[in-house]
Amino acid sequence: MSSTVLEINSLSKRFGNHAALDSVSFNVGRGEIVALLGDNGAGKSTLVKCVAGLFQADSGEILLEGAPIKSGTPAKVRANGIGVVYQDLALFDNMSVAENLYAGSEPRWPSGLGGFAFTRHREMLQGARETFDRLEVRIPNLNTPVGLLSGGQRQAIAVSKAIAFANKLVVLDEPTAALGLRERTNVLRLVKQLPHTGVSVIIISHNLEEVISVADRAVVLRQGQFVGEVPAIQENHETIVSMIVGGSSHYRGAKQGGDHVRV
Repeated sequence: MSSTVLEINSLSKRFGNHAALDSVSFNVGRGEIVALLGDNGAGKSTLVKCVAGLFQADSGEILLEGAPIKSGTPAKVRANGIGVVYQDLALFDNMSVAENLYAGSEPRWPSGLGGFAFTRHREMLQGARETFDRLEVRIPNLNTPVGLLSGGQRQAIAVSKAIAFANKLVVLDEPTAALGLRERTNVLRLVKQLPHTGVSVIIISHNLEEVISVADRAVVLRQGQFVGEVPAIQENHETIVSMIVGGSSHYRGAKQGGDHVRV
């Protein structure tokens, strides 16, 4: 089995005259947490949507375990083994916790009738409870509408949903934005659990301290272009900041310490 889960090769995406991504390339290893960093407009969210299959790149390719990722529905994305948490969470406030966890993947009977089949609510509740227990997420009542929960609980549900149906890659776009310290700690704990199950992670965050606490490697984009990558360690803090704001050339980090080389 290959040690590389995701390969992004010369990926480009334009919106009119604006190049959101300009020949971006990097890889994600199996069980690796890669932080995707950059200022607003760097192309991070566009890249996430390309990986998720929601955008079709204009050129280049994305390979998941050696097979090209094609555009499709969120259900097809999940079927590929990819879980995605978008910045807006994409939760339904009027639906319960369990219904949000299984939205688009509800257990139904008879199985061949799609939306005309009956939802197996008891099975859905049991599966949701088992998922939250396994991830140590505390949600007292799974029938509670998500709109009544705290920001931290909502974020934990979104992350849990991505984790529950992903067996290859989880992509998290600002998973701790606007959360308190305790809530952020819980979400980061969930992220750090994933490599132990063989699942790789791409995490987007503006909080560099959080990135260093969970990620193995930092990949930096600026104005749609790949700037470089270094190990996500405290010794590389200033280097990463310089890469983000434009004070450095391209970097590819060494495997140890704060050493790095320009390329």
